[in-house]
Amino acid sequence: MEPFISVTGTAAPMLAANIDTDVIMPKQFLKGIDRQGLDRGLFHGLRFQEDGTPDPSFILNQPAWQGSRFLVVGPNFGCGSSREHAVWGLQQLGIRALIGTTFAGIFYDNCQRNGVLTIKLDPERHQQLADVISNPERNQITVDLEQQIIALENADAVPFQVDTLKRDALMRGLDAIGTTLERQAQIMAFEQRHLAQNPWLK
Repeated sequence: MEPFISVTGTAAPMLAANIDTDVIMPKQFLKGIDRQGLDRGLFHGLRFQEDGTPDPSFILNQPAWQGSRFLVVGPNFGCGSSREHAVWGLQQLGIRALIGTTFAGIFYDNCQRNGVLTIKLDPERHQQLADVISNPERNQITVDLEQQIIALENADAVPFQVDTLKRDALMRGLDAIGTTLERQAQIMAFEQRHLAQNPWLK
């Protein structure tokens, strides 16, 4: 995974509550045997009109928010099914972090496993951030995971907290397998001790 230390880019507001994984990644894009093309599927029903052309009313199609690196999202983002494709699609479109108040549990875990930072803010700070980035002249932010702050242009930085283990894995670009392999020597030593104490397992 790509390490996340400090990332600067455009933040787009998507503040509706309960945006579920079928909206994030519609079911017709789950048919492939690999992860290719999921960026096309992301928010497909919102991003595109019936004739396949981009819908100009959708926030990510508007010039000021095209190429956004961050989404400031409404409560319970990622609810619904457990499809990991939703996170893969966000990743492929270039989204590095989601900033909200609450996230659906499985979706939240899937983000962690795939290198998409999820930041939980209290409602007041979240609303302050949403107000700032809804202005196209102030929608550039820097998310600094090392210092755990969101830096805004001409405004006070917004602090946040991320679980220590999650923060360390993201900063080092490690998924669950990578984190486990760091303890390979300890795992092998345990295996040898365990087999020596229980030879009948061989």
